[in-house]
Amino acid sequence: MIKAKPICLPKQNRAMMHALLLFIFFSIMVGHETVALAMGQNTTQNIESGEFKVGVVLDSDSLVSKMGLTAMSMALSDFYSSTNDTAHKRKLVLYNRDSRRDIADAAFQASDLMNNVGVEAIIGPLTSLQAIFLANLGNKAQVPIISFTATSPSVSTSQNPYFIRTTQSDLSQVNVIAELVKTFGWREVVPIYENTEYGKGVMPDLIDAFQAIDTRVPYRSLISPSATDGEILGALYKLMGMRTRVFVVHMTPALGVRIFQKAKIIGMMSEGYSWIITDGLANMLGSFNSSVIDSMQGVLGVRPYVPRSIELDEFRARWRKQFMQDNPSIENPDLNIFCLRAYDTIWAIASVLDKLDTMNSSRVLETNKSTAMGPSGVSQTGPELLQLISETKFHGLSGEFNLVDRELESNTYQLLNVIGNGDREVGIWTTSNGIARDWSSLNTTKADKKSSPRDNLRVIVWPGESVVVPRGWVIPEMGKKLKIGVPVKQGFTEFVKVTRNNSLSNSSYVITGYCIDVFKAVIEMLPYPVSYELVPFAKADGKTAGSYDDLIYQVYTQNYDAVVGDITISGNRSTYVDFTLPYTPSGFSMIVPLKEDTSNSIWILLKPLNWNLWVAIVGFFILTWSATWALEREEKNPAFQGEWWNQLETMFWFFFSTPAFAEGDKTVRNGMAKVVVIVWAFSLLILSSSYTASLTSMLTVHRLEPTVTDVHELIKTRQNVGYLEGTFVYTMLKRMGFNEANLKPYISTEDFKEAFTASRSKEDRIVAAFGEAPFNRLLLAKYCHKFALAGPMYKTGGFGFAFPRGSPLVPDISRAISHLREDDRITRIEQSWFGNQKSCSDPNPEVFETSLNFDSFMVLFIITGIPLILAFVVYLAKILLKGTSFLAAIKKMLQRFRDIWQSLKEHLWQCLINFWQCIKDLWHRLENLSQNSTNQIKSSGTEKEKDNDKGPLIEPMLISSDDGPSDSYRKLIIRG
Repeated sequence: MIKAKPICLPKQNRAMMHALLLFIFFSIMVGHETVALAMGQNTTQNIESGEFKVGVVLDSDSLVSKMGLTAMSMALSDFYSSTNDTAHKRKLVLYNRDSRRDIADAAFQASDLMNNVGVEAIIGPLTSLQAIFLANLGNKAQVPIISFTATSPSVSTSQNPYFIRTTQSDLSQVNVIAELVKTFGWREVVPIYENTEYGKGVMPDLIDAFQAIDTRVPYRSLISPSATDGEILGALYKLMGMRTRVFVVHMTPALGVRIFQKAKIIGMMSEGYSWIITDGLANMLGSFNSSVIDSMQGVLGVRPYVPRSIELDEFRARWRKQFMQDNPSIENPDLNIFCLRAYDTIWAIASVLDKLDTMNSSRVLETNKSTAMGPSGVSQTGPELLQLISETKFHGLSGEFNLVDRELESNTYQLLNVIGNGDREVGIWTTSNGIARDWSSLNTTKADKKSSPRDNLRVIVWPGESVVVPRGWVIPEMGKKLKIGVPVKQGFTEFVKVTRNNSLSNSSYVITGYCIDVFKAVIEMLPYPVSYELVPFAKADGKTAGSYDDLIYQVYTQNYDAVVGDITISGNRSTYVDFTLPYTPSGFSMIVPLKEDTSNSIWILLKPLNWNLWVAIVGFFILTWSATWALEREEKNPAFQGEWWNQLETMFWFFFSTPAFAEGDKTVRNGMAKVVVIVWAFSLLILSSSYTASLTSMLTVHRLEPTVTDVHELIKTRQNVGYLEGTFVYTMLKRMGFNEANLKPYISTEDFKEAFTASRSKEDRIVAAFGEAPFNRLLLAKYCHKFALAGPMYKTGGFGFAFPRGSPLVPDISRAISHLREDDRITRIEQSWFGNQKSCSDPNPEVFETSLNFDSFMVLFIITGIPLILAFVVYLAKILLKGTSFLAAIKKMLQRFRDIWQSLKEHLWQCLINFWQCIKDLWHRLENLSQNSTNQIKSSGTEKEKDNDKGPLIEPMLISSDDGPSDSYRKLIIRG
């Protein structure tokens, strides 16, 4: 790996810089006045000749510089040929200087242009690091430094008031790259950038953009521009051994070409890899030869969007011809964005010259008496020129020229794909609409918000000539397997069981269990192979090496690649690892012993039928009695005549004896009444049979009930409760308010059962236990009808597999778990380890005490109700046939019911008064008897005989009325 180095100059350059600074300092100290006088003379000559001098500091050996110089020369010619030369007060003149790819030379040339030539602005330099030094000189001399190539945000326009960037900052493409990564769903990205100010300047903002879309940057590859081929191969081989397959390359063309050529050689430009290049390389694709393009097949790039126009096509042809004349050694040059920026920069400067104030221009440099290093004067034209250029707006060859905070604004980027002999556009990106196919589809994309950004892109050919979007990561094929940690435990081995095989020399382990089988099934469902090895989290002696939290922390420290086992998903653990979807039920609850319910309720006779069914029976009884009574009264049936109490007695006896005796048809004379009675008898028979069966079930079934149901009562009374050792339930119980001394661990199913028995001391015995749903299900299946769940279910995350934060395996494994739970494979795995848990019936007594409700007999009551309705209709019809009106018939029927009810109320009230008086008399008599003396008790035999002669205290007497025997009733008479 190539380590990052602090930003510094090479030793040779540092020495040159020191010499230059000493030379400048000496010149200023000795000949300051002479230099200033010479500059004043140059200025006067410039004003008289009408020249406006602008310096150009570029690297003459750089291809970009050569292209830019040709474009600037053509811009001057085009500007003055398009207007009348005599109309311009000043004419722009360029003074070129070569920085020789060196910071010190760039600073020297800039100082020479300011002090000796008297330039009023400087265009350049080429690199961002050179721009930092020149911007400092421009700030002191108030001379604008205008760069069309320095894109690094480390050269800040806010910190350098006289620095103008007539191109986009690298920050403007950060959101474009992040949007692409988000569109293709890549969770990990590795940036590859050069160890220069240009390479490192944008990295903090780019990584922040990745974090904002939940994409990790597990590694950064920093490569020096002077790296050897061996160092480049070493860096690429290291990336090849990692799982991440998405790379963002941000470097200059000279180094970028070498990177892709070496990547092609070692097979990193094959299927499965994803490469994104920034505009530093994307802008120069047209200038690369065929061998370089061949090594970059499938690369995705971003660069500023340049709208097509007739003027642009015409300029491209003229520029190509002129460039080949100026540089005959360069073959097949292609116009790029830097040429267009250089052209528009010259046009922007030339267009504002006539707006400069002539009075301020009479003296361009004011003599500076101080002995500071750098320029020997301060420009009087600089501030006004800076303002005029900043406010300039026009439509140039590269698009709209609009500076915001002295920086070119760009809202549109082109997305391109390297394929064949060059590149082709696959989409565009705008700040307002995001990714779109082209300009014509922008309105459609904005309207159709449901379409995904990936659908808005044209077909992309990825490395290896694949049209399938790369997954973005792979399991490295460098001989490394995923190291999966497995917990070592003593009990509940149905979930995870680690057995040491001492028969082998290497003391290998055999790892089985429900969790292991689920993990293996999930891995088999993945669309790609994953090699792994299960490693017990154990010491040398085979015992566990720590708690479950310690095991989770091993993933965080990268000792394990994942953890598989009965690991509960919790918020605290999620801060260190990423969990998959749970593959077991979630939550934990209380499990308690069952006891036999010996307390039969005194109301158990009413439980077989629900309250609404009882109300329905009583209601239909009253309706049936009323219908029969009304019909039989019309028939003058003597059994339904006489006083109300006699009729009530007859009706109760008749209707409750109907199912058991056969006198019903003899007592009832009316035909419709017989139908009502028969239907009622049928309904009563069904209801009584159902009642008998339900009551028999309640009285004979062996009913069980939990010994404890209230968790808060356990906390209040400080009862001992159990928990499975090593699980997070211990922490949850402490949060619920349990005293730590009352929490007793258990490690296995046998230990769980023993914790409730008298074999343990009173201090260690528990009355309830708390466990997670999978463990409780296993306990209930093993100890059927001995334990039951009680109390509320407390929510948890369930069991899941733990992976490092941001692991790309998590989404795929979660989807596989979801599919596994939808089919019956996971059910078969459960049955193979836990058996058929449904064979144990639910011991909850409420299951056997379910009362019959009205809905179960709704049809029966409908059948019963139809004859009743017909009976009342027949009754009303008979009354109407007698000449009585309908309303009169209704009134007559209601009056009869009202008379009966009134008579019933009066007699019932009188009976209650008599009954209460009887009770009072009896109570007084008993009090008198208890106050008798001992002698009276001894003579009780004699008195008893006398009382026998008198008869019983209460005896019934038959009182006959004048109406006949049918109106006879019994009256209670209290004797004595």
